[in-house]
Amino acid sequence: MTKLKLGVLISGRGSNLQALIDACAVADYPAEIVIVISNRPNARGLERAVAVGIPIQVIEHTAYSDRENFDRDVDAALRTVGVELVCLAGFMRLLSAWLVEQWPDRIVNIHPSLLPAFKGTDSHAQVLAAGVEVSGCTVHFVVPEMDAGPIILQAEVPVLPGDDEDSLAARVLTAEHQCYPHAVRLIAENRVTVTDGRAVIAN
Repeated sequence: MTKLKLGVLISGRGSNLQALIDACAVADYPAEIVIVISNRPNARGLERAVAVGIPIQVIEHTAYSDRENFDRDVDAALRTVGVELVCLAGFMRLLSAWLVEQWPDRIVNIHPSLLPAFKGTDSHAQVLAAGVEVSGCTVHFVVPEMDAGPIILQAEVPVLPGDDEDSLAARVLTAEHQCYPHAVRLIAENRVTVTDGRAVIAN
């Protein structure tokens, strides 16, 4: 079986990276991680990759005067190893329009809310402030506008009385770890197409 080559971009602990690593370890999973790139040299997720023999590369954003030059080096690193799908997994950098345009419908992200609601970095606080009863996570294709690309998959979790940001985040993260590998599987099986700005899943 020819497996889809994934490049995973991280900035931190890499728990969604671990979910993808675990999925890729299953024999019939149709994708493999060929590189993990971090913009932070001390990201704990790098250790997860090293532990299972996945090549890593650190490209520190602080070494660049502008976003696009950083993105050009990220792009080069992905292409060097033949990446076919880019997975953002806690990557705390907005991508330039230039980079997104190099990878049309080939960059995916997981966001800890039910988009299009509660975009941005403080989504759990927004959810709690709004008083909604349901939250969750969204896997979507990346477009130049933040948290706005075609939605591939969503998973709901309840917002419980007494929740704070940490307890809600933990419940959502459990859903993320199931949702992200499933969405990547659908893409790897060529079951996801984008039509008129919407992701359509076959079967």
